[in-house]
Amino acid sequence: QVQLVESGGGLVQAGASLRLSCAASGSIFRINAMSWYRQAPGKQRELVATITSDGNTNYADSVKGRFTISRDNAKNTVTLQMNSLKPGDTAVYYCNADVRTRSYNPFRDFWGQGTQVTVSS
Repeated sequence: QVQLVESGGGLVQAGASLRLSCAASGSIFRINAMSWYRQAPGKQRELVATITSDGNTNYADSVKGRFTISRDNAKNTVTLQMNSLKPGDTAVYYCNADVRTRSYNPFRDFWGQGTQVTVSS
């Protein structure tokens, strides 16, 4: 199995910064894309940012210019640097990884347990 463990959430004021980290461990042959999603109360889970294994990134329009996703392929980690946080960024943030556990297995999604980010006005 594969475990994704997030850290770095918390309560901050608007305009502050937070850095989320996620470490993947377990039976990992290869990781393709790694992503951060978020889910606010009463809303659907939405994609925040994605980074491929070769470093290509994609961001939701709402976070472009404020959030930066990065990864360390050697350590199987992904981070999300969040600057200029807004109350609208308040949500549970989930780490996602597209993982192949064996050379002959297909890629499949794994999720972390989520970490709460709360931005007060």
